[in-house]
Amino acid sequence: MTLKECKKEEKADREFQKKFKFEGNIKVLTQMMVDPAVTEKKGGGKNLPLRRGEILDVIQFTNQEQILCRNSQRRYGYVPRAVMLHL
Repeated sequence: MTLKECKKEEKADREFQKKFKFEGNIKVLTQMMVDPAVTEKKGGGKNLPLRRGEILDVIQFTNQEQILCRNSQRRYGYVPRAVMLHL
């Protein structure tokens, strides 16, 4: 990883912590997949866009309805638990 990529990732992590009021280190708890049968949705606000079959890193199980996740482009957001499948 180049220095430029490293700094870009650090900046994205800082922005995430500020936007979601997340304290502490960012740790991936597990990985889950978006249900291939779900309708794709655009993200907005604090929600992550949904793509069928995409593998997401789970950062935090926030409540019974949502999970805080990170996608492969290092974007963070909430995803409904109903559309997530365990790997």
